[in-house]
Amino acid sequence: MLMRRAFLVALGLFGFCLLPAMKAFAKDVDDFPLRVVIFRNTEHGRHAREAKSFSETPDYLDGIGQADLFENSMPVAFEFSYSCMPGVRPSGGYETFPARWKKRDKALEILVPEPGRPWNNVSCVLHATMQPGMVFFWNDDDVMQEPAAKFKEWMVKHQFDPENGKVMPIEPEPPAARK
Repeated sequence: MLMRRAFLVALGLFGFCLLPAMKAFAKDVDDFPLRVVIFRNTEHGRHAREAKSFSETPDYLDGIGQADLFENSMPVAFEFSYSCMPGVRPSGGYETFPARWKKRDKALEILVPEPGRPWNNVSCVLHATMQPGMVFFWNDDDVMQEPAAKFKEWMVKHQFDPENGKVMPIEPEPPAARK
């Protein structure tokens, strides 16, 4: 019994000593200044090795999708592909994912919540095909495109700038209320 306690204490101390090293590998949201809104994606599981059964969890999720990037307070549409675990999911409402460039205009690294542990972010690299001057937006149940300048006008009018902490658009005052 004493040996078991000594082992557990030693294991706990070892784990405590590893915390700084684990922190070093953790992704800091402050290092991801850009924001991405994912509108649509499709994915399928892939195994790095031959699976023994169909119920086995895939090693990677491959997918494609459509998103908007917010950089320097300007939106731009892009289509993307990825291969990572846990994969990505569409943004809910005005939700954005922190992002940074891995290779300008080619690859974005985003942070996504780890399934079952939403306080822990994991990264996924999106291989992007940028569509300058355009943005995606929801129109009823479909994703549409419009000029980025038109969407930027909407952003200014509704004080929406997710890159700078303005993550929920507000309704502008009616003209009669401003008098």
